[in-house]
Amino acid sequence: MEGPDFSKGLLPAVAQDCETGEVLMLAYMNEDSWQETLRTRRATYWTRSRQKLWRKGEESGNVQEVVDILIDCDRDTIVLKVRQIGGAACHKGYRSCFYRRLDGDDWAIEDERVFDPDDVYQK
Repeated sequence: MEGPDFSKGLLPAVAQDCETGEVLMLAYMNEDSWQETLRTRRATYWTRSRQKLWRKGEESGNVQEVVDILIDCDRDTIVLKVRQIGGAACHKGYRSCFYRRLDGDDWAIEDERVFDPDDVYQK
């Protein structure tokens, strides 16, 4: 059986909490990040902004241990079921990157920060 079809370019990869099903983040993978993820069982993505491999948690310590991997029927979307180590998947300091909810015409923050990004990331 064939794995993801990287001939289509970068593929979206959804990181989902393996216990709760909560969607933590969306990132992108290429063949190299896919192979690194398989080899280490830690989520590794391709960062489009920096154009390099991004080993989740390499700066923050908030790594994702991969528990299970799924691909869709077209082999162009990946779901990583992960154990989020460190409590936060979002570089803004929230558990999930999806911490804002549309409330009428406004966006409401739905969660509390786990960490302050200014304390974690050195620019």
